[in-house]
Amino acid sequence: MAVNQKIMPKKMKKKDNIAYLFVLPFVIVFLIFNVYPVLRTLYLSFMNYQGYGIPKFLGIENYTRVFKDKFFWRALLNTIKIWGVNIVVQLGLAYLLTIIFSDIKYKLRGLSIFRAMFYLPNLIAATSVSFLFKTLLDWKYGTINQMLMAAHLTNSPINWLGSPHSAPYVISIISAWMWFGNSFIILMAGVQGIPKDYFEAAAIDGAGKWKVFSKITLPLIRPITLYVFITSLIGGLQMFDLPFLMADGGTAGNPSGSLQTVVMYLYKFGFQTYQVGFASAIAYTLFGIILVVSILQFKILGSKED
Repeated sequence: MAVNQKIMPKKMKKKDNIAYLFVLPFVIVFLIFNVYPVLRTLYLSFMNYQGYGIPKFLGIENYTRVFKDKFFWRALLNTIKIWGVNIVVQLGLAYLLTIIFSDIKYKLRGLSIFRAMFYLPNLIAATSVSFLFKTLLDWKYGTINQMLMAAHLTNSPINWLGSPHSAPYVISIISAWMWFGNSFIILMAGVQGIPKDYFEAAAIDGAGKWKVFSKITLPLIRPITLYVFITSLIGGLQMFDLPFLMADGGTAGNPSGSLQTVVMYLYKFGFQTYQVGFASAIAYTLFGIILVVSILQFKILGSKED
């Protein structure tokens, strides 16, 4: 027995070491494709680098240039504008559906079917979405303009994507259409976690839909609402694909630069003019802005929870 007790720990230790081999591929891939690019970008943000040759150290010159660059702040303002309208419409639709489907008086069936229908736009590739809406919103031959003119709601076609006054809001509405289903599913999951006794008691007392929502549902799903808000903000400030595709790569289809987001501005310097160091500084400046805003949101969440 004494011999077996000495042998067993060695066998167990050997099995533990073998287990690391199964984790090793993930660790290697994570380090190469996640950690290394982040650290490399941070390194290049302090350099003058054109994508080839030896980087030249500049200190904080790239960051100084970012903070003094009015076009960067204009791109940031465009991004916030597009995201702001998007989150209002997105959460508005998600809340409206949550009110409807959480009302125990109606007991609507087929929630899983509606979830799939509402989430479907989120599964469509951004390239397909941009092609679809560019066709629908075409100035001369678009379906929407043809319908508005046929209904005598407008006398001339509207240049939806060619005007700086309408183009950002069009992108916002399209983005909200793509993401409201995702927000609805998350909010509805939070509602289903609320004990039904609250809703039944409110129904017995004769409370209306709005009162039930404002006094019961909304306070109890506040943490989930803030989670949706924070994740939407993080994704919104990194918006690239939809504005880029709708603006034809940020050139001819970008009226007065109104669709240029921060990441599109970063793309311009990183992949078109090859000012990689400056583009890296833009990336980390954006990261800093997202980090500060996220921390503030978590502080708000913590104070509300207290």
